[in-house]
Amino acid sequence: MRKDPKPYWLKRWLNHINRWYVNRFVRPHCDYLGRDPLIMHPRHIEIHGANIHIGDFIHMIGASDRKLRLTTWGGKQGQGTINIGHYCLLSPGCQITAHQKIEIGDNCMLAADVYIADSDWHGIYNRLRPFRCTATITLHNNVWVGHGAKILKGVTIGENAIIAAGAIVTKDVKANTIVAGNPARVIKSINPNRKMLKRELLFQDPEHYLNNMDLLDQYLLSENTFLNWCRSQIAPSTND
Repeated sequence: MRKDPKPYWLKRWLNHINRWYVNRFVRPHCDYLGRDPLIMHPRHIEIHGANIHIGDFIHMIGASDRKLRLTTWGGKQGQGTINIGHYCLLSPGCQITAHQKIEIGDNCMLAADVYIADSDWHGIYNRLRPFRCTATITLHNNVWVGHGAKILKGVTIGENAIIAAGAIVTKDVKANTIVAGNPARVIKSINPNRKMLKRELLFQDPEHYLNNMDLLDQYLLSENTFLNWCRSQIAPSTND
């Protein structure tokens, strides 16, 4: 589709159903899910295990071909933990898997197909025993992880750092740096003295933000009709 053919009232009704679904089927799988989660296509988001905490104003996006998965595993050493801060963005295909602990700070953005795991899962010589070589992963505030990047066990990523698309991160990344490659290496520094706009700015007045989004929908969808939407679902044209 070139544009959203739904009439405004239908999109608003579907949004209510979506919020009901999140509160009924997603929230109970979390130990904590904060205020006003914006979760798109929640049927394609899978949450498994205990000790999963997600902060306020999370933005999570699932897709039928790229499910977003948060998983913690338990074992003799205890139960894994995933803590995700406020104002974060998790894109389709993200996989975050913890046997020990994964900490993600506020304002972090994870692009599509990002993989974060705090364990090698099996040893080099003993491949029968799971959960070998496990170490905590920490992403400090305002980290941006690019498409398809992988962050492996024991890594700490400093504030404001950027992980380029496809990078494989096996060692710590300092704050205010950009890394790329396999294994990831520093390619550029970020000026910490420049003003940086973060996702939290969107939610300084959350009611105003949500109202503006609703007004935008009203404007963009005002001329759409239900009959035209039905036709677009069974006989789309180049105007759709």
